[in-house]
Amino acid sequence: MIRAPLPASVGGHWTGLVCETDGPARPGLRVEVTGGRRLLLRQGDRVVLLGVQRAMHRGVYYARTGRYRSPLPPISAAEARRVRETSVDDDAWSARWTHQFTDLLQAVGDGPMYAGRWTLAWGMPSWSVAAHWHRLPAVDPDQGHITWFGYGDPVEDQRDILPLRRLSPHGAARVRSYRRQVREGVLPPALLWWVSGLDILLVLDGHDRIAAALAEHTVPAVVVLAPAPGPTWAAGADRHIVREYEGRLQALQPAANHGDELAKANIANITRRFAGQLNDVARSEGRTRAWPLPGGRAAWQQQAAQLAPDWTIGPAG
Repeated sequence: MIRAPLPASVGGHWTGLVCETDGPARPGLRVEVTGGRRLLLRQGDRVVLLGVQRAMHRGVYYARTGRYRSPLPPISAAEARRVRETSVDDDAWSARWTHQFTDLLQAVGDGPMYAGRWTLAWGMPSWSVAAHWHRLPAVDPDQGHITWFGYGDPVEDQRDILPLRRLSPHGAARVRSYRRQVREGVLPPALLWWVSGLDILLVLDGHDRIAAALAEHTVPAVVVLAPAPGPTWAAGADRHIVREYEGRLQALQPAANHGDELAKANIANITRRFAGQLNDVARSEGRTRAWPLPGGRAAWQQQAAQLAPDWTIGPAG
């Protein structure tokens, strides 16, 4: 695997990695699709999630099966403390966990990475909504709906994250252990995975760490794994941002050259925004590859009947 850091943020902080991997051709954890906008998430020989996209791209109905297992090994409290204590600052701590997740994902057999270019970005993407974190435990049914654009759907259907198993109660033993790590400032980040067919971030590893952070009334640190966008799209997005910045700079520069302090402040603001927009492009989520479901729609229907017999799919529109 070839890896390189993503461009640093405006303040020079760590933002993540971009990686090029040469395999596998088909990952152990993957999306499979069939007719009727139906999909499922398969981990080895287990189906862990079923989904049906709505016809007008308004959202997706989903059903968790309770069979998901994190592909990564557990992180001990001693390891969490060691990484924090031996990191010179927060950026070094963030970088070490990003590299560690990259190493582990490369080594496991039932993870989602396949041959191609990937990003492992630090923190939530700019399009996410911070308020969605704290309502997550209350709006996370095993069978539900995720709206993509609203259109009159219930507000609780607007989500950024979908756990692949139910979050543990705040009083569960593992959650209590992680809550102590939150208070000590050593809790490792959670690992999220972008799946474009669901238009959401799935929790790949760290369900109980998320539960612990929310129980302590804070937001967990995260690393977001995503297929990198295509180079043509990225280059086009960069050109648009550069043209917009140059136009605004050209309008403000004459006044700034004559000592206008407001113009100077505006130039500083749009320059920071320009850098942030370029960073957003560098870490943007691309399309997640999917594989044909063996047996097609009939096989999907059989899995749904076996694994989610009481699942009621809502309106198709």
